[in-house]
Amino acid sequence: MVYTGVLTKMQTEFQNPIQYYLVFKNDFIHVNQLLNKSITMTYVGSECLNCGLNREIYRQGFCKSCFFDTPNAGDWIMRPELSTAHLGKEDRDIEYEKKVQLQPHIVYLANSSNIKVGVTRKAQIPTRWIDQGAHEAIEIVEVPNRYLAGITEVALKDYVADKTNWRKMLKNEIEDEDLKEWRQRLKSHIPTEVKDYFIEHNEETHLHFPVHQYPEKPKSLNLKKEGTYSGNLVGVKGQYFIFEDNTVFNIRANEGLVVEIGI
Repeated sequence: MVYTGVLTKMQTEFQNPIQYYLVFKNDFIHVNQLLNKSITMTYVGSECLNCGLNREIYRQGFCKSCFFDTPNAGDWIMRPELSTAHLGKEDRDIEYEKKVQLQPHIVYLANSSNIKVGVTRKAQIPTRWIDQGAHEAIEIVEVPNRYLAGITEVALKDYVADKTNWRKMLKNEIEDEDLKEWRQRLKSHIPTEVKDYFIEHNEETHLHFPVHQYPEKPKSLNLKKEGTYSGNLVGVKGQYFIFEDNTVFNIRANEGLVVEIGI
């Protein structure tokens, strides 16, 4: 059977293990059912996730024109401390920015390759942790807008990482940490205007991924360059396919590619 569609971030369900779905326009694939099966992926073309045109993908699934125009790719997406909707100040589209920025946000600690601090909308918990391949996570603060979450993240980055080492995450080189202890350790570094939003009492969330075999030396697949690839799928973690020959493929990083997947 062959499925054809535009790659977008896999949708997930928080179960044990995590359930993954590749969703195309007219069909979907329950990825967990592909484990220990041989699949073939073929690059067909590109389709911008914003304008829908057959244009080369620049970043985040968008063509270059859309990347610098759509509110979905504003600087505040990656740097929440730049959010300005709480001031009524527009970046690209004030209505969209109000909708996204002026809702509850969580600052959290996640452990995937190391302890890291991050920001996400409350509605994206635990999806954000799943996408990062974190095996454990905990909320630190819950604030009413993205800006307050952003300045908290900036303040805490001096004391804990804000990036994931994707190779260590995929190799499962992990150590369990006491995230409640880490949260208390970082409490004094939270900005004054955010201290009242500190979460005192909650437990760690633990996540379990459908992986039968971790890669010893993960090598990233560039499907656009290779054209086609076949391999035995042995795991899914974060937004990565993991294959038996140590090849890994980042679905999120390849959003906007049109592919054929043969099973």
